[in-house]
Amino acid sequence: MLFRLIRNPQSAIRNPFMNRVFTLPNILTIIRMALTPVFVTFLYYQKFTLALIVFMFAGLTDFFDGLIARNLDQKSELGTILDPIADKLLMTTSFVALTLPSIIPKSDHLPVPFWVTAIVISRDLFILIGAAAINIVTSFRGFQPSWPGKISTTIQILAVFLILVAATFPSLKGFYLPTVYVIVSAFAVFSGVHYIFFVSKLMGEEEKPKANE
Repeated sequence: MLFRLIRNPQSAIRNPFMNRVFTLPNILTIIRMALTPVFVTFLYYQKFTLALIVFMFAGLTDFFDGLIARNLDQKSELGTILDPIADKLLMTTSFVALTLPSIIPKSDHLPVPFWVTAIVISRDLFILIGAAAINIVTSFRGFQPSWPGKISTTIQILAVFLILVAATFPSLKGFYLPTVYVIVSAFAVFSGVHYIFFVSKLMGEEEKPKANE
């Protein structure tokens, strides 16, 4: 398929399936996923400046894919699946790597405390397992991102950025990091609890038309 696209790129324009898959937002999301191992590799070798640059670029792809999808009417079903996967992949690997003393030399408020990473990952696992269980029991598939979840993801991205800044510039002594850790954890817990009620509301709205039939 790739060879055919190279030989005849106009075929992608005429192919509705290709138009739904290879949208600009989806391409940006795939780029973000591809940058995750690059980012972690720089972290592993303690190239914090390069890791910071890669992470900033990955964060920009997250901002622009949503912006383009909304404003240029390029939303797609594939995008609604890939975007949260790309976000969780980047955030989970970031927090795990930034928690390891072998990667982040011990200093003021670094590496990231284990309890912060545990809360962030547990929240995502809680939602994933809960959604899978609900789907199996009720066949409900209308899961949607909630606004607290979106805010929590944004806060996590900003938090990783600030953590990388502290690791890149040790002279700052990361004086702001304890506040960052508390905010990240609080929003992770809040968004996780809120999602329970949010999904209950979605399920109720789906049942209303069936009850009226």
